[in-house]
Amino acid sequence: MSFPPCPNCQSEFVYQDQNHLVCPECAHEWNPSEVAAEDTITVKDANGTLLAEGDKVTLAKDLKVKGSSLVLKIGTKAVIRRIVDGKDHQLDCKVDGAGEMMVTAQFVKKA
Repeated sequence: MSFPPCPNCQSEFVYQDQNHLVCPECAHEWNPSEVAAEDTITVKDANGTLLAEGDKVTLAKDLKVKGSSLVLKIGTKAVIRRIVDGKDHQLDCKVDGAGEMMVTAQFVKKA
């Protein structure tokens, strides 16, 4: 069987003890079902609607693209590829007419 690495020290030598997984290197014990529930990142759009990977969104305001003279206009459509836990940009999107880029969740609305 293959177990996930230890969330504490990233050791691959993890073994199962009843319902828990145990790391022999750092003695960390955890329940894998509880860790899976904690890993979900919740991101809300400008209206407070929860966003998920694969959702279609539209821009809620004009956005300047860093390092370019390109301006993404309000209403531009995008598809969320993945949600990341970032300080500035939480959404990795494919934006129509601009390609793939990171967008802040508070500047989009779920379509």
